[in-house]
Parts: sequence; structure tokens; C-alpha cells
Amino acid sequence: MPCHSWGLPARSCLTGSRLRTLEGAVCHDCYAHRGSYRFARVRAAYERRLVLSEHPEWVEAMATLIALQAVVNGEPSFRWFDTGDLQSVGMLERIVAVARSTPGVRHWLPTKEHGFVREYLDRDDVPANLTVRLSAHFVDESPPVLGGLPTTTVHRLQPPYGVPCSAYADHPARCGACRDCWDPDVPNISYPYH
Repeated sequence: MPCHSWGLPARSCLTGSRLRTLEGAVCHDCYAHRGSYRFARVRAAYERRLVLSEHPEWVEAMATLIALQAVVNGEPSFRWFDTGDLQSVGMLERIVAVARSTPGVRHWLPTKEHGFVREYLDRDDVPANLTVRLSAHFVDESPPVLGGLPTTTVHRLQPPYGVPCSAYADHPARCGACRDCWDPDVPNISYPYH
């Protein structure tokens, strides 16, 4: 990942927790339940993020940190949910407020919580610097459709829909100069099942 990210414990995923029990779902063998995500300190950090995401000063604090990281690292990109997902429409509203407070940063938010996004879009627009990508729920499933938002899919057997993610051409996978995930004009990015 070419930039900083923010996530929540995988166990807090609302849709993902249900999908994890289903063979063929993209969450069935979730990476965030393996490896270093299982370490007590890592789990505790993700749990703290979940609790603090409700703090009244969270939007201001996140905007400050994200803007500072963009300057220090020279990378004006940020990824939401390296693990975990939206918990509510209110959380999406707070993330939108962070994006609006950091206009020089490109934000990418992949989500399987289509209902929260639909409810939000009924009331407001997503700022231009926030790319909300709706994620397909099953491997080799066609992209979800909602309000013209860009999407992501995972492919194993059939040719990918849209643009195949180029990060997996390298081992280990890395984005390099590619920022397609942050670009709302790229309609669908398909990741190889991994």
C-alpha cells in the first residue's frame, strides 16, 4: 500500500462477518483473521480505533493526522478500511467530513456495506476527493450497481470485470505508481483471489 490507512477489527464487519461463513464469499478466508492481525497488540489497536471512531473530536483529529501524513510522506492518498468496514451511516458521514477537511488528499473507501452508502446518497453527495468503491460479495460475481459509484470485484475463474489490479504482477504485491483504486473514473477494479 503506497499510503497510510485506517481500519477496524475484522470481527466488527457487519456484512463481512456473515459472508465469512459462506463458501465462495470474498470474506470466507479473510486475511484480517490471519498473520499479524492475530497478535494481541494489533487486535487491541484495531479495537481502540473502533471505540475512538465515535469520539466527538475524531473528525478533526483524523483530518489533522491524514493531512500531516500526506505532507511528511509526500503521498496525498489515504485508504479507509485496510480491515473492517463501515459500522453505520453516521460513520460514513464522519469519513466524508474528514475528506472535506482534507481537500488535497485523495481518499479511497472500499465497502461491502451498500445499504449504508445508499442511505447516505439519498441525503448527500460524496466529495470529489473521496472514492467510495462498492465491493462485490462473492468471488467471480459481477460488480454491484449503486448510484454510478465505482466498484471492486475478486476473480478466480472467469476473466476479470473491468481493470485487473496490476499490483499482483509483482511478488510481493505492490501498487507502485498505480493509483487506480483512488480514481473514481476507473469503473471497476478486479483483484485476483488471494
